[in-house]
Amino acid sequence: MSKSSEITKNDKAWNHLFDRYKILDNIEHHSYFEITSTQINKFREARLMTKFDHRVNLPKLFSDNNLAILPITRGSYIISKFDAYKDFEQLNAEIIMASFPDYIDSIDYENITSEAMALNCAYVSNILADFLEDEELMPTVSGRMSSDTFSFQILNTSTHSNVAVSVANSQIEIDGGYEGIRQLTLIEAKNFISDDFIIRQLYYPYRLWYNRVSKKITPLFLVYSNGIFNLYEYQFQDLHNYNSLILVKQKNYSIEAVEINLDDIINVLNKVNIIKEPEVAFPQANSFKRVINLCELLAQNEMTKDDITFNYAFDPRQTNYYTDAGRYLGLIDKQREDNEIVFSLTKEGLRIVRSKYKLRQLNFVEFILRHNVFNKSLRLYLQRGEVPSRSEIVDIMKRSNLYKVKAEDTFQRRASTIIGWVNWILDLQR
Repeated sequence: MSKSSEITKNDKAWNHLFDRYKILDNIEHHSYFEITSTQINKFREARLMTKFDHRVNLPKLFSDNNLAILPITRGSYIISKFDAYKDFEQLNAEIIMASFPDYIDSIDYENITSEAMALNCAYVSNILADFLEDEELMPTVSGRMSSDTFSFQILNTSTHSNVAVSVANSQIEIDGGYEGIRQLTLIEAKNFISDDFIIRQLYYPYRLWYNRVSKKITPLFLVYSNGIFNLYEYQFQDLHNYNSLILVKQKNYSIEAVEINLDDIINVLNKVNIIKEPEVAFPQANSFKRVINLCELLAQNEMTKDDITFNYAFDPRQTNYYTDAGRYLGLIDKQREDNEIVFSLTKEGLRIVRSKYKLRQLNFVEFILRHNVFNKSLRLYLQRGEVPSRSEIVDIMKRSNLYKVKAEDTFQRRASTIIGWVNWILDLQR
């Protein structure tokens, strides 16, 4: 996906820094540039200027020049053409059922609102023990700590060769560490969906604890969204190589019942009442899972556009697309407060997000199928037994009185959203 052309606060501040310190020239001549928090703070808080957990979060100057930034001490960073990120691979569609202990009252597994709560829930329901095949897991380490001193090799995407980087007491954070008989598992947890992650989040803790314990160190990524715990176990094949990360296994778990069949979907389709098209931009947001995830995040707190863009795996354009998608469905509200646009869930959106898994999915299906274009497209899909052609979907769109969709290329682009959302509905069957 192309990087948004919209200029963010981080973009503006980094533009000044690149000009002030001739960063591109330095990288051209020396292959890297080191910068301190003190230098960055003169333009914007370093904490906000250096936390790019996903490629999409990178400032435009970074993405345009294939740059990445890594911490090397508690107050300094290195910028270069690093291959710093890893794409998520989804290997399994199967969802494994887990049981929650009856005696636990302090965790509401139907209303998980943070990474810490997701981790605790995965632990007490034995999801972690099952995934790691270790019944003796105990929580041991977590929180912020110093990385100690180590060096590693990382791929330079310009020269296609490895370069050496040294780290001395950089701050790291471990969301959860669980020790068993054979291994210490270090977990990075997220409660939002993304296409990739920065390997540093697994590698720096791995290097720290590799030298502190004699057991195997197992890096694990946990992504919790929409009632599903997605677990990824990784392995660094070479201790000294940042890019030697490989996926060992991946599984998905749920505590809530997830059985939905075609009859459930058809029942919603036959009962739903078609509504008038809203005066909101027709969605250009192909992943309905991400629409749901955005609703989950807004159920915790209302957020500005910058909040969404900087804290989660969205660029400014995607933030517009996905908030508009939620508004189109009547799930997200948009208001102006103190000269800023603020997004929150509508009452209906909040009701749906807080409902149990099966009801939540079928309610989302209902809110999609209230719109004629999705309703007709799904009916044609079921009638044919295959995805309608793009030209057939465009024809349905042109007869559905969509708000401000006139140009042929706009119809073509928006058709991808219809295909994506109809596929999501049918993929609910388990």
